[in-house]
Amino acid sequence: MNIAIFVSGSGSNCENIIRYFQGSELVNTALVVSNRSDAYALTRAKNLNVPAVVVSKADLNREEFLLPLLDRYHIDFIVLAGFLLMAPLFLINRYPRRIINLHPALLPKFGGKGMWGHHVHEAVKAAGETETGMTVHYVSEVCDGGEIIAQFRTPISSDDTPDDIAAKEHELEMAHFPQVIEQVIRSLPADDAKFR
Repeated sequence: MNIAIFVSGSGSNCENIIRYFQGSELVNTALVVSNRSDAYALTRAKNLNVPAVVVSKADLNREEFLLPLLDRYHIDFIVLAGFLLMAPLFLINRYPRRIINLHPALLPKFGGKGMWGHHVHEAVKAAGETETGMTVHYVSEVCDGGEIIAQFRTPISSDDTPDDIAAKEHELEMAHFPQVIEQVIRSLPADDAKFR
């Protein structure tokens, strides 16, 4: 199954996913898509011999541009890994239950508009939470509102700074996100294996 990884930033999760599936008979990372030309994720992809393209926000929302691009790489499944734009409805409809996102908090807490990156960890700190974690969920038209697939938790203390909280949460991402992707793909009906 060919997957595309959509990214906006440094791409540590992107690289982790690519490396996890290297040599896999189940999953091939066929494409990395970024909405930012300065995203270090593009360099990571190229260093690992994965095609990488920059897609502007305008083109991301153009069905006649985005779908043919994904078809060119025979994309069956999409992973959002630090992608900061909303997936357009036509994309969600084209890939039903085949687009998943990682959120750096325990949804439904600390989700929605404006809750990305460091903003999430600052909010967790400000709320005095005793734990944080990561959520993997299906993408819907509601920001961070899709069905939850998996959550992983880690304790935090009152002494932890937002940077400390971010580091603890990031460890969970590195440990668990690729395995969750694999589990979701393995759970697809057998007749969907050649979905396109």
